[in-house]
Amino acid sequence: MGPGLFWNFPSKTSCTVPQSLLQTMLLSRMAGMKDQQFTEEKPLLPESRGQETEMENCDTFVATGDWKEHDIETPYGMLHVVIRGAPKGNKPAILTYHDVGLNHKLCFNTFFHNEDMQEITKHFVVCHVDAPGQHIGAPQLPQGYQYPTMDQLAGMLPSVVQHFGFKSIVGIGVGAGAYILAKFALIFPDLVEGLVLLNIDPNGKGWIDWAATKLSGLTSALPDTVLAHLFSQEELMNNTEIVQNYRQQINNTVNQFNLQLFWNMYNSRRDLEMNRSGSVLNAKTLSCPAMLVVGDNAPAEEGVVECNSKLDPTNTTFLKMADSGGMPQITQPGKLTEAFKYFLQGMGYIAYVKDRRMSGGPVPSASMTRLVRSRTASLTSAGSVDGSRNRACTNSDSSEGVGQVSHTMEVSC
Repeated sequence: MGPGLFWNFPSKTSCTVPQSLLQTMLLSRMAGMKDQQFTEEKPLLPESRGQETEMENCDTFVATGDWKEHDIETPYGMLHVVIRGAPKGNKPAILTYHDVGLNHKLCFNTFFHNEDMQEITKHFVVCHVDAPGQHIGAPQLPQGYQYPTMDQLAGMLPSVVQHFGFKSIVGIGVGAGAYILAKFALIFPDLVEGLVLLNIDPNGKGWIDWAATKLSGLTSALPDTVLAHLFSQEELMNNTEIVQNYRQQINNTVNQFNLQLFWNMYNSRRDLEMNRSGSVLNAKTLSCPAMLVVGDNAPAEEGVVECNSKLDPTNTTFLKMADSGGMPQITQPGKLTEAFKYFLQGMGYIAYVKDRRMSGGPVPSASMTRLVRSRTASLTSAGSVDGSRNRACTNSDSSEGVGQVSHTMEVSC
């Protein structure tokens, strides 16, 4: 069987709205309405296939101008931010945060330049955040500079939200950036509508891991140490073209002194204090929909699996991507883009998923095409662990019985 994806959709459903009521709702918007209370601020699913969606019609975001760079003052220092477009209505901004050793260009350019991803981002303002001193051309931080802690890096983000007037964000983070965005969502849940977290490790390093990291830093050059964090052992052993390219980019475009400070702070992080409801007294976890993504055999695989165990299974999608290595957004941007479409769709922001492989036009979410199960799928579903949620009915060749339709689905990429 070929590679594929296996995921659990958040338990959100859409209701059918009569045409007359839909028109009335769209024409009677009032200031101050909140998305949680009224659905007319988000595109509703149209009743007929040929009808234009709200997103594709009156509420379509049109990007104006090119990317613009900003240096934003925060309580913990300056942040370099790159943004395209301006906020529109109550629609969230897409905000990204890169991994250690990278910046927004190295981490996200391939993903955001994907043709299908651009179909998504034209409807949203997009904001890329660079950690202090990590952007291309950043001056070296002064000697003795105290790099912000991971908690403080998360605490810098409200200044970005306020500066641009975002109502809320949908965050996309990788590695260290995923940890920072998760921390941000735990502290400021009202500002985060959804999170896509790649390669997140919710655990701080123990003494043994900390000592091993220190030893590695003494025996290996910093770029090589960072590469072992970013890529799988198979990719490093094969010395693939992508590994060679990133070794060169990390050496030449990221200030090594600044990178060392960020690397040290990431390795000094504490555990993310979250647990699934009912597991411990006064458990706290992410309240927004979350999609966890990891490549098969990626360095962060164990951490992502553990993070999944700490989240609400009815509000969490766990995506394990075959043949994607340690950086799924670079090696499998098309698959990740399709997953992101479905994620936004589950939140109510995209009524139709455009499938360029089919000539019949847009495809409703209920008609997602079947995917043969990935060899890694058995590890990915929180629902399969709970045992109380049956798999969705598909045309799979599997010998499993047909159960009730649930939030576990197989989709093609």
